[in-house]
Amino acid sequence: MSAAPGSEAERLRLDLRVMQQEEVSRSAAQSLISGGHVRVNNREARSGQRVRPGDDVVVVIPPRPAAAVDGPGPAVPLEVVYEDNALAVIDKPAGLVVHPAPGHPTGTLADGLRQRGATWSQLGGDERPGIVHRLDRDTSGLLVVAKTEAAHRSLSLQLQRRTLGRVYWALVHGRFREATGRIEAPIGRDPGHRQRMAVVDGGRAAITEFTVVDRLRRHTRLEVRLLTGRTHQIRVHLASIGHPLVGDVVYGRRGDTLSSRPALHAQRLSFLHPDDGRRCDFEAALPADLVAALAAAREGE
Repeated sequence: MSAAPGSEAERLRLDLRVMQQEEVSRSAAQSLISGGHVRVNNREARSGQRVRPGDDVVVVIPPRPAAAVDGPGPAVPLEVVYEDNALAVIDKPAGLVVHPAPGHPTGTLADGLRQRGATWSQLGGDERPGIVHRLDRDTSGLLVVAKTEAAHRSLSLQLQRRTLGRVYWALVHGRFREATGRIEAPIGRDPGHRQRMAVVDGGRAAITEFTVVDRLRRHTRLEVRLLTGRTHQIRVHLASIGHPLVGDVVYGRRGDTLSSRPALHAQRLSFLHPDDGRRCDFEAALPADLVAALAAAREGE
């Protein structure tokens, strides 16, 4: 018998939800909850609370001490693709965390922005200077950051209205019959694996579109477009249709040796400039590790 909506069987401990959502340890998640830094459906969370897949969980990372924010910290070099008085476009390497969180207090992209000495939008708080959207730690590629509050609001609105274009390069297992596809399936906590996300009834709406670029014998190279931005969305959606990312040991195949990380790269980024409305288009070259993964896939044919 299936569980009724909202039943105890489909609820998840809040600390596990925060752990996955913020990519922190379980003890750090518990500390955030007990410290009053987590809200569920606009109410302060309680220790031991359980949440449904569709519940709105907001985590406000507490600021670090002033010495930690203002101090030099480890140097974080950034590859800046474009910069003006309103914004900057960054080509993020795999392995770099975007903003500080418990477990990743320093050495983040946000620290690298501060080290540049520019003024960044504070709409996201001191911990997230200029951060409009983010990429997972192991995803490489382009993201835009805002210098002014006006630019931040404009870019956030474009993201909300799905006019901020994000196109990803992806290498997946298996072959596709179709040339294009659209995956529209809600994403929430995997009831069988509490530290992962999955396509689940009652999850948050999520839409991913893809185009086949290159068919190999055992793999396919895709262009993937995000119309929403859920946690691990591309990884979960592609795995749900039987085509997990190469190198994704969480949602894909264990023992995958073609790549040491999920073969996913934010290759193209487009938006309307907040100051004058002109269209801005950027493209980031494929990093060496994914070039090697593609070459290995071809050789393995």
